[in-house]
Amino acid sequence: MLQYALIHLFGYEVSIDDLKKFRQIDSITPGHPEAHDTPGIEVTTGPLGQGFSNAVGLAIAQAHTAGTFNKPGFDLINNHTYTFFGDGCAMEGVASEAASMAGHLQLGNLIAIYDDNHISIDGDTKCAFTEDVTKRFEAYGWHTEWVKDGDNDLEGIEAAIKKCKEVKDKPSMIRLTTTIGFGSKLQGTGGVHGNPLKEDDIKQVKEKFGFDPNQTFVVPQEVYDMYHKHASEGAAAEQEWDQLLEKYCGEHKDLGADLKRRLTGKLPEGWQNKLPVYKPTDKAIASRKLSESVLEAIYEAVPELMSGSADLTGSNNTRWKAAVDFQPPSTGIGEWSGRYMRFGVREHAMGAAMNGMAAYGTVIPAGGTFLNFVSYAAGAVRLSALSHQRVIWVATHDSIGLGEDGPTHQPIETLAHFRALPNCMVWRPADGNETSAAYYIALTSTQTPSIIALTRQNLPQLEGSTIGNAIKGGYTAIENKEAQITLVSTGSEVSICYEAVKYLKDNHGVTARVVSMPCVEVFDTQSKEYRMSVIPDGIPALSVEVMSTLGWEKYSHEQFGLNRFGASGPYKEVYKVCCYEKLKMQRRPVANVRFQKFEFTPEGISKRAVATIEFYKDVKPLRSPLNRAFVQLI
Repeated sequence: MLQYALIHLFGYEVSIDDLKKFRQIDSITPGHPEAHDTPGIEVTTGPLGQGFSNAVGLAIAQAHTAGTFNKPGFDLINNHTYTFFGDGCAMEGVASEAASMAGHLQLGNLIAIYDDNHISIDGDTKCAFTEDVTKRFEAYGWHTEWVKDGDNDLEGIEAAIKKCKEVKDKPSMIRLTTTIGFGSKLQGTGGVHGNPLKEDDIKQVKEKFGFDPNQTFVVPQEVYDMYHKHASEGAAAEQEWDQLLEKYCGEHKDLGADLKRRLTGKLPEGWQNKLPVYKPTDKAIASRKLSESVLEAIYEAVPELMSGSADLTGSNNTRWKAAVDFQPPSTGIGEWSGRYMRFGVREHAMGAAMNGMAAYGTVIPAGGTFLNFVSYAAGAVRLSALSHQRVIWVATHDSIGLGEDGPTHQPIETLAHFRALPNCMVWRPADGNETSAAYYIALTSTQTPSIIALTRQNLPQLEGSTIGNAIKGGYTAIENKEAQITLVSTGSEVSICYEAVKYLKDNHGVTARVVSMPCVEVFDTQSKEYRMSVIPDGIPALSVEVMSTLGWEKYSHEQFGLNRFGASGPYKEVYKVCCYEKLKMQRRPVANVRFQKFEFTPEGISKRAVATIEFYKDVKPLRSPLNRAFVQLI
């Protein structure tokens, strides 16, 4: 509510009536501020630690943009980023990761104000949180200040901010010791943490601070006048900046045009012509390497693209050859204008910082890790989707196909999890053209984050695959009007389905067709006519993906997947492995051994295809799983 009240006072389109509708249906003042709902809200936070980490991302984007565009006589990009955080944020691991990152990056443009009130939802923080936060931030490499009477010492607060603005080589943290619910009968207790005050308490607080206790939602005109005066000063400063930008464009034409374009969110004209295109005769390549080829091909055409990795650069293949690291120049290992981020082993902070970077409006962030470890960052990914941020996850080692690292690293449930997330595109390309398509949609979707799941193992370039087909999210890769079954697949399993088509014909006399489904979210937005042409009535469909089968019932009658953990070994052996596990059975004196074949091979797929055909042979008419009574909201 504090944010909404300030936004109202400064003259944004948030009225007193909007404030009265706080937390009500269809209001622009939801329980936690959302960037796309309310004018003046910069990022969607809510979950503790996310806003702090967003601020680190905003500061990174500011430093990079300044390093790219500022020139002698043109200090265009020079803002500070301010964030408030409390004890709850300080406890969250994501804030610790982000604070560590900010300290390393020497983000002197970042000032964090710590509301040190010693209260969380469970009550006094002495029950769970007793560390010295100031020493912690100093250890991270931050400059610190302490205002001991944050309830009354306004001059001390202003002086602390001024000192912090003078520090250019470190982020700053101001410890502001306050009393929660200051002035209330319940001040200093957990009773005012998220709970409305009782009517008599509200009245006595108003009297204490000089307001009419019987009036509600009333702002004295002198308060409006003061805030509007400051807003006018801001508008005048913006006008001066606009004039400076025009002068800059006159002296630095290309840079000026680039900055203006970035601020519109539009991509450069013709950038997509740089996307790699492949033929079936081209060699087999791991899709993580195909992703690297995309980055190598487009980085000059899309200068706002900043890539990076959570300490897995060599595995994620996220760095183009000519890339310069984003680092403080004093380190000697990079520049502020560098476009490659070394996020460190901080997946969650990487995701939350990328949300802030995207919100700044001048960069498009992409971050790499293993697909399994995107789960570490699930909170940040969810907020990317909720706040409509264009963030790209380069998620390699996407299945049991990563092989030797075994079940701890092999994703099973991960894609089902993120496919269930609204406004998030999950791509699992099967070859080079589908990888290019994934980047095309990810970069042109200005309101949606994308996760691009990529293989460690080589994949062949497929017949029937084109960028134009793949940007529809799903398409018929092998068609046959006499087909008895549709094999619906993604990623590395699509080429195995191609082999299964031949195996079915040669060994069972069965004719099959294949659908490649690199992104179900994009496929779902296509017309029903198109979708029904891909997965039609009258023929059973079998999905094939080496992960959880959850969700595939929407696109297939039967599902062939992996609803258990994987296995360690060379990936080709893992795909066809005969593995065993000991099961201690109830009421039995000895352990049993169960043998289970994964059988993600042409033979294994064919066996299940034949069983599917047999099972559904008497179902007339057989409806497509897409042919449903009503359409779900998406």
